[in-house]
Formats: sequence, structure tokens, C-alpha cells
Amino acid sequence: MTGDVPFVWESRRPGGPANAIHADRAAGPDGLLRVLEASAALLVAMVRTKPPQVRAHHVFGASDPEGFAAMELVETLVHTQDLAEGLGLDWAPPADVCARVLARLFPDSPRTTDPWPTLLWSTGRGELPDRPRLTRWRWYGAPR
Repeated sequence: MTGDVPFVWESRRPGGPANAIHADRAAGPDGLLRVLEASAALLVAMVRTKPPQVRAHHVFGASDPEGFAAMELVETLVHTQDLAEGLGLDWAPPADVCARVLARLFPDSPRTTDPWPTLLWSTGRGELPDRPRLTRWRWYGAPR
């Protein structure tokens, strides 16, 4: 990566933390993608350097580095979908990544459907044939 990563630190809501990290809107879509790439690289570095037996707090229960990586992948994939839709872009992540995330965090999700639509369904963002759309969902980050 060359050049600065267009992060900004500011509160964007009344009473919100002043040190919240955001992408600088003036940098446009390319800047947003640079911020996402830099943030993902930070997560990768953290996951790679932590032993698998390390546990950390999560609101749904303690998880291990693999679980946190999978949770962040879900966040990245579904919110990248939000961005792509907003920008009018066609986008879909690799099926093998979605399948691994589903296996790690959504053990009860269907395994006979395409992984990307299944991940969207598992997070209440999509529909699957013969299944009701989810209005509540959660992942299971507990170590396996």
C-alpha cells in the first residue's frame, strides 16, 4: 500500500467516543477500501501472533483467535455487500471463505446451499428456498 490510510478519529454521534475510527468520507470509495484493507491487515497480524489457546471476551462468550477472525470475516463480508449494493457494484466473496465461516460460527446453518447466500441468510440478510427469513440470529464463537 502506498500513501496514507485515510482514517479519521472523531465522534459522529452526540455523546459518542471522540476516538472512534472512521474512514475519511472525503477520500471516497478508494479511501474506504484502503481503510478496510489496513484494518483487515491489523486483524490478521493479531490472529497470527496469538496462540490458539488464548481467550478473549466477546458479548456472546469468550472466543479464541480463530473465532475472532471468523467473526471479523462475517462483519467484513456482509458490510462489504452493503457497500457494493450502495455503490451499484456486483460483488460476492469466495465460496470457500463463506463455507469456513459458516462451519466455524453457524454450526446449524444448511450445508447443502450455496455458502454466500447461506451466510447472508444466517445473518438475517437474505432468503433461502424453503426456509423462513431470520429476524434474529447470532453466531457461536466459542472455541471448537
